[in-house]
Amino acid sequence: MNEKKTSNGKQRTKKIATVIMVFIMTSVFLLDIYTLVLCNKYEKEYTFSDETFDLKNGDDRIHFLNTANSDCILIESNGHFALVDSGEGNHNPRKKTEYHGFRDDVINYLKKVATKEDGKVHLDFILGTHCHYDHYGNFEDIIKDNNIIIDKAYFKVFDQSVGTDLESEGWGNTKTYNAIMAALKERKIETIQNLPNEEFMFGDFKVLFINTVTPEELKGNGENASSVGVKLTKGERTAFLAADFTANSGLEQYYGDSIGHVDLLKIGHHGYFGSSSRSFLKKLTPKIAIVTNYLGKIYPNVKWNLTVTAKVPIYSCVNRNGIIATFTDNNEIVLTEHAM
Repeated sequence: MNEKKTSNGKQRTKKIATVIMVFIMTSVFLLDIYTLVLCNKYEKEYTFSDETFDLKNGDDRIHFLNTANSDCILIESNGHFALVDSGEGNHNPRKKTEYHGFRDDVINYLKKVATKEDGKVHLDFILGTHCHYDHYGNFEDIIKDNNIIIDKAYFKVFDQSVGTDLESEGWGNTKTYNAIMAALKERKIETIQNLPNEEFMFGDFKVLFINTVTPEELKGNGENASSVGVKLTKGERTAFLAADFTANSGLEQYYGDSIGHVDLLKIGHHGYFGSSSRSFLKKLTPKIAIVTNYLGKIYPNVKWNLTVTAKVPIYSCVNRNGIIATFTDNNEIVLTEHAM
């Protein structure tokens, strides 16, 4: 008799658990549908045209390359170029089967838009925001390319105490970092590991690196906690390239106040869970959000925070095959697509 009661109790528990799980999954699905509807509504706030590279709106621009759910951002101003992260490479240690990397796409794009009269690409600097392969993956090949000239390289010292053993060894972070450092040394490129923490000029842009030194209390929270954000200012308009800033790494809480208002936000961590918290968005109050991912891959709660709470239009540089944000001399931001 007791065994029968126990069996019935287990069955009831399973049924209750199933009902709860179905309810949660249904709610998430409906939430995602609702936020996507809002995304479609809000994206009409900014008109897109195809990129023609004629510089009719000026040459102070941020190029968000289409490298799927990885970061590769080219900054351009007055004929100068700088590269923030390099996109997913062709040999990710975490992937055991063949996949599409973006080495050729990135290098070809650089040669398309940043080649000077001598036939070579000139980059004033490159910046690696943090040692994850979807940000560092193509740096080694870019550095080794003899047709790409790099004046300076900004890379924080890789600190294993920030991340986990899995990240360092299982994900190949240490190997990737060492290969990049060796390539920089071989090409005799000036490598700066104590990143400047004061604003400096890059063409017409003021540039400020955020999180140049990882706070001690954030160490152990994962390699994302070492992410270097980049704040760009021209005239009255600002942008923040959030690398993999997230709330669960502690970076959003630590730096939200010091970042302050921005007009354009490159969403942190590709829109995955833990990024773009309500409190962070309240401090930054962006008017435009660009994500280096497919729109459908952004976590529902992140879309909710952006669309429902902050009422910010989200633009995917994957769905639009690259986005260029031009900062005009009239304090406007003009968005174009199909850059790649």
